[in-house]
Amino acid sequence: MKARHRIAATLLAATGLITSGALAVTTAPAVAAAKIAGIGTARTGGTPLNMRQTPSPSGRLAGTVTNGGKLAIVCQVRGVTIRGTVRTTNLWDRLSNNRWVADAYVARAVFPIPTCPKTTSATPAISKIWMHPVSAGIVSGFRTITRPAHDGVDLGAARNTPIRAANGGTVIRVVCNASTGNCDVDGSRTTAGCGWYVEVRHALNYVTRYCHMVRRPSVVVGQAVLTGQLLGYVGSSGSSSGPHLHFEVHSGTPATRLNAVDPIKFMAARGVPLV
Repeated sequence: MKARHRIAATLLAATGLITSGALAVTTAPAVAAAKIAGIGTARTGGTPLNMRQTPSPSGRLAGTVTNGGKLAIVCQVRGVTIRGTVRTTNLWDRLSNNRWVADAYVARAVFPIPTCPKTTSATPAISKIWMHPVSAGIVSGFRTITRPAHDGVDLGAARNTPIRAANGGTVIRVVCNASTGNCDVDGSRTTAGCGWYVEVRHALNYVTRYCHMVRRPSVVVGQAVLTGQLLGYVGSSGSSSGPHLHFEVHSGTPATRLNAVDPIKFMAARGVPLV
């Protein structure tokens, strides 16, 4: 075996995922050693370096690398700018285990790192798995007799409950929409708008919308998200009389009243009844 391949094979184990607390993550398939562009070292100042499933600080945690640990780097993409212990940069490194780390925390010799091709970018594979955005019951339905203009369902979750992506996709809107112009405070029945909200576009051009968040969402436009990834937290911004998640599903983009569909029927058809 060539020396380079022996080193790369050793580093595949070094960059494998770990078990942390109750979270056990299976190591992703490694990329062939010949495709490794170079070797870096995690430099955090002491704490472990987080590996993410997507090139973003809000991407789901997928293990850690100890400070001083070796990293087998395959390619890079541009994402959220990070001020790290090594440099300030918007580059994110894809590792040989198909996970991502911020290049801001990677010490490395100068070597050319290719841009990740589209086939290995942060965009997740189409997922048929759907899940509840929050664990809470319905407190107001879709276009009821008393609320015919209600284009979604209200899920009665408590303030600061994490809101999860119901399915993998791409974030297409992160908006503060309140007639007061301020989404960082509770709204009221007389306030118009959805408050802080996020829209995610999924396979087949479906869109989900998540309204009334308590503060600026945890994701940014253009970010790829996986099923269950954190989008933000339940609040009462915009047209809201109390904390809850207003959840909508649309059959096309842009999401409008004309293409809004009943989330109860939509989710039930995918094996996830909203009850």
